[in-house]
Amino acid sequence: MTLLRDVRTTTRRSSDLSKHSADVFAEAEDHPVQVTRRDGEPLVLMSQREADERAQLLQLAADLITVALDEQGALASRMARKFEWMHALSAADQAACAQELVDAARASFSTGQAHLAVVELTSWRETATAIAAGLASSPVDWIESTVTVERP
Repeated sequence: MTLLRDVRTTTRRSSDLSKHSADVFAEAEDHPVQVTRRDGEPLVLMSQREADERAQLLQLAADLITVALDEQGALASRMARKFEWMHALSAADQAACAQELVDAARASFSTGQAHLAVVELTSWRETATAIAAGLASSPVDWIESTVTVERP
């Protein structure tokens, strides 16, 4: 049983790895490659980025299960207890963040695309970090007038 079903996974024989390693490595940079062996269980070759995304998705799943088992408060407040960086967000943004993280995790698990949830989690965490650093509270000066510049 695989942790995440990746529709892009291809299968290669171990002899392909030794005879055509550059091709197999190029494939593995794009998507996981299952390497079959006569003398043992198949192995999977993938990029470190892919492995890291899958590990992050598993951690998010564990965190979401912890949040789901907590019965005190609304989803946003339960998630803010687990993801403390969410406290930098407004109440409305906490609610949006909570729902979007759950939706992205569901999409990741159902499609085998770990990056969907990882990107959503990273985006919200970085937004909270920027708000906590005061980047959202400073006014933005927009240039009101249009300046015409002659062509050289």
